[in-house]
Amino acid sequence: MYDIFSQLSTWLMEPFFNLLYGLESLPVFYALILGIVGALAPCQFTGNISAMLLYGNQSIQKRISWQNAISFILGKIVAFSLLGLLVWVLGREVQQELTYYFPWLRKVIGPVLVIVGVFMLGLIRISGSINIITVPGSLVGNGLLGSFLLGLSFSLAFCPTMFVLFFVSLMPVAFSTSIGFIIPTIFAIGTALPLIIVLLIIWYLGFSGVLIKRGRKIGNIVQRTTGVLMIIMGILDTITYWSL
Repeated sequence: MYDIFSQLSTWLMEPFFNLLYGLESLPVFYALILGIVGALAPCQFTGNISAMLLYGNQSIQKRISWQNAISFILGKIVAFSLLGLLVWVLGREVQQELTYYFPWLRKVIGPVLVIVGVFMLGLIRISGSINIITVPGSLVGNGLLGSFLLGLSFSLAFCPTMFVLFFVSLMPVAFSTSIGFIIPTIFAIGTALPLIIVLLIIWYLGFSGVLIKRGRKIGNIVQRTTGVLMIIMGILDTITYWSL
């Protein structure tokens, strides 16, 4: 299964790899394009598709969920910025230490996707406590914390490809420029560009909140379909990365 993801990922990444040649002298553009490549890495593939399904569903059901999407992106920014800061402060030797933790973090993503799908199907309801999608309370009543945690966890789901992209390709560029401290942030934004593009397409085509006008029944069908797809993605992801 991983080989299938890897082959598809390589095919999608190739055009962006071609854009990278000669961009090292333009670190911001280099980090942004490399982030797009990172979004297509095998270990990020299922997570990013699931994010597009999740926030795309929310946008069509009610309205464009910019707040949740921004919280998700902030989670990515915090994750990659902290990794960059660790390497910056502790030196490149810390990269080897981190390789022991990334495989276990990656294995968590599949079960998380299954749990999110189960909640979307309405099979589990928890009132008055924290769950992945919505956290009760005035501060995070719209699922902002849940979105942030998803972005954080998805970003830490490293595989060999993502490790090379971030630590071998990105960080040397960050070390070589005076604005290196923002390079991991630009990279994080690049990894979120597919989600941003999907939401912009929904907004441009006027699909924001379109299901409100069509009735609750159709909305429930769309949400449950999305939930089923999330569960399938989670199962495939679990089979792929727990068998490595």
